Order: sequence, then structure tokens, then C-alpha cells
Amino acid sequence: MIVVDSNILAYLYLPSDHTAKAEALFKKDSEWAAPLLWRSEFRNILAGYLRRGTLSFEQVIALQSEAEGLLAGAEFEVDSYGVLELVSKSECSTYDCEFICLAIKLNTKLATADKKLIRAFPEYTISFLGS
Repeated sequence: MIVVDSNILAYLYLPSDHTAKAEALFKKDSEWAAPLLWRSEFRNILAGYLRRGTLSFEQVIALQSEAEGLLAGAEFEVDSYGVLELVSKSECSTYDCEFICLAIKLNTKLATADKKLIRAFPEYTISFLGS
């Protein structure tokens, strides 16, 4: 099991230069987890595509539903104390620290392309894009 951030999910479901890497990560380990926050972040990503006219309303609804299916049973609450403790030790946002907090809770790593998170918490992250 690995924790994935919302951008990794977006790379998996929305064609980009990083889609092949997201698919390879999923093939290597298909047991993905995320804090409940991922839903709002992913919806926000989809909203951008909707507003730009890149995707239709029906498409964004279908993608959200598909992503929710992927993470069914693997969405977790994280405790505020743990998140804020991580914030106090870094310059990372509370949103980002939710993903780190979950990785710690599940005794696994967070797959992310966020260089700030990787620098702040190298022991809890896997660089999605490589070095």
C-alpha cells in the first residue's frame, strides 16, 4: 500500500506527460490510499478542466466516480494533532501534511511530485518524477 496525493490521481485519470508514470506506479502497487481531503482536491482539479471546457460535466462526474471507486475503503481521516505537528516541523501546508500524516499512520510512503514535501519529509515520501 502507498499513499498517493491528488495530483498522482489526476495523472492517472487525466491525460498528461505523467500519465504513463502514474499507470506504471499503479501496476507496481495498486493498493492506493489517501486522506479524505483528496476528494476536494481532485474535484478542484476536475473543476478547472470543466471551466476551461476541456471536459464536460458528464466526464468530470464519471472521473470523480471512477477515482472514488479506486479509493473505496482506502480513504482515511487523519488527526489534527499529527497534521499540525508536521506543519510545525516544515513549511508545508496543512493540506500537504495530511498526506504525510496518513503515510506515517499506515507505515508506508507518500508518492508525490511535490518537491517541497519531498525535501521536508524524505523519509516518508517517494519521488514520483524521480530525482
